[in-house]
Amino acid sequence: MAGILKTVTLGCKVNQYETEFVREGLLRAGYRDAIAKEVADLCIVNTCTVTQEGDAKSRQIIRRIARENPLARIVVMGCYATRAPAEVAALPGVAEVVTDKRTLPQWLSQFGAVELPSGISGFGRRHRAYVKVQDGCLLRCTYCIIPTVRPKLTSRPVQEIHDEVLRLLDNGFREIVLTGIHLGHYGVDWNRDKPKSEWTRLAHLVDGLARIPGDFRLRLSSIEATETTDELVDVIGQHADKICPHMHICLQSGSDAVLRRMHRRWGVRRFIDRCRHVQHVLDQPALTTDVLVGFPGETDQDFDDTCKVLRDIGFSKAHVFPFSPRTGTPAATMDLQVPSHVVAQRVRHIAQLEEELRQEYFQSLQGKRLRVLVESLAGAQRFNGTSCRYAPVQLSVPGDPTGQLLDVIAGPVIDGRIHAR
Repeated sequence: MAGILKTVTLGCKVNQYETEFVREGLLRAGYRDAIAKEVADLCIVNTCTVTQEGDAKSRQIIRRIARENPLARIVVMGCYATRAPAEVAALPGVAEVVTDKRTLPQWLSQFGAVELPSGISGFGRRHRAYVKVQDGCLLRCTYCIIPTVRPKLTSRPVQEIHDEVLRLLDNGFREIVLTGIHLGHYGVDWNRDKPKSEWTRLAHLVDGLARIPGDFRLRLSSIEATETTDELVDVIGQHADKICPHMHICLQSGSDAVLRRMHRRWGVRRFIDRCRHVQHVLDQPALTTDVLVGFPGETDQDFDDTCKVLRDIGFSKAHVFPFSPRTGTPAATMDLQVPSHVVAQRVRHIAQLEEELRQEYFQSLQGKRLRVLVESLAGAQRFNGTSCRYAPVQLSVPGDPTGQLLDVIAGPVIDGRIHAR
């Protein structure tokens, strides 16, 4: 037995995937997961650096891990480790800092992993699994630090992804979420030197995965408006039985002036057109988004424009983030920083608007057939799950259908959750 292992992950779906990749490699080498508060011999901390708060939380967790596992070897990876390796190495208990996740397969060999994994076969106790298909971002949005720590575009081979999805399906997973740092740029790194007729893009990958036989579904994670191509939307529509009618299209702001300062690649009109196209092609799709509130120079009119776009599109969920100056990004030193009390007020306003829009969308689904992934027990013969349209659902069924996909009819919305039969 090599030892006892603990892993902790902060941040995005890609980080969660990469932690699982490392965990499976170490389990193959003879490690086992720690049970409850069992002291570990090896601790892996996968960090986030999107905000300075992410850095602080990473440091806090590393210190806690060191206190609770005083003899453990602590290995820190992730975006914070890449951005500030010396700072991370100076923290208590840190034995090693991994700054380049592309080296993970080789890195695992030092722990006795003879057979280096090409992907994952499980995802802990969850019923959905994330599959990382792409890494890296070349954009230079003025508020974002990620392109400096993940600058190289890398797309995984189609066959490797296909094989990984098959393993996950064989192991009982019924929802596969395709994710990446810039998902819509899947294949861009291969296509630069090829004629367009030979390109492989996200639409081709999704189409191939949707043709795998079996009772499962695919979901796409966050994507940019410019990459919500006609081809991709058509593929989703053609495989309505396999691909969730849900797209998370990042807005950030509904003001053209703010989008220009952010160095986003489109205006509001193009964003709305892409969303309208999705709504036209797919059957009552769920559209979700991200909104960054209080960007430097954001006026009351800019904010009102953002709220108008949210209403016009009818997003079923909007993740709202208050702007926080990120050291190392252009936006951190821009003039016209918005006062914190104004930002807080705007965040509250959008949270209230988002609640109204979510309620309206969920109510529009009443009487509609929904495919639900059953995830947890809610009470006597009552279970919670997530629908294909990313709506939380509670249903009453006999037995224990946890982990299964069930077809239900959407009923009333109670406490923000669709009750189904």
